[in-house]
Amino acid sequence: MATMKIKKGDMVRVIAGKSKDSEGKVIAVDHKNNKVTVEGVNMVTKHTKPSVANAQGGIIQKEAPIDASNVMYLHKGKPTRIGFKLEGDKKVRFAKSTGEVVDK
Repeated sequence: MATMKIKKGDMVRVIAGKSKDSEGKVIAVDHKNNKVTVEGVNMVTKHTKPSVANAQGGIIQKEAPIDASNVMYLHKGKPTRIGFKLEGDKKVRFAKSTGEVVDK
């Protein structure tokens, strides 16, 4: 399986699905299932039972994972594809639109 090009903390734009054109920060990455969870995107309603942590219970809104192919990395406010290249002996990510290195 190919390397995941999106990492936790990246700013991304959703390019397909019900949350299309929304932007947010990646809060979780699931490499095994090729899914990402984006802050404030793909919100679902979850019914919770009362527990010690949540004594009231009730209905909560939370983010659901979306497929990594449905998001694009945002570089300087514009969506771009991500590539890998060797810089010295280190493998780094770079924005294909500008050629600039994304990882510090």
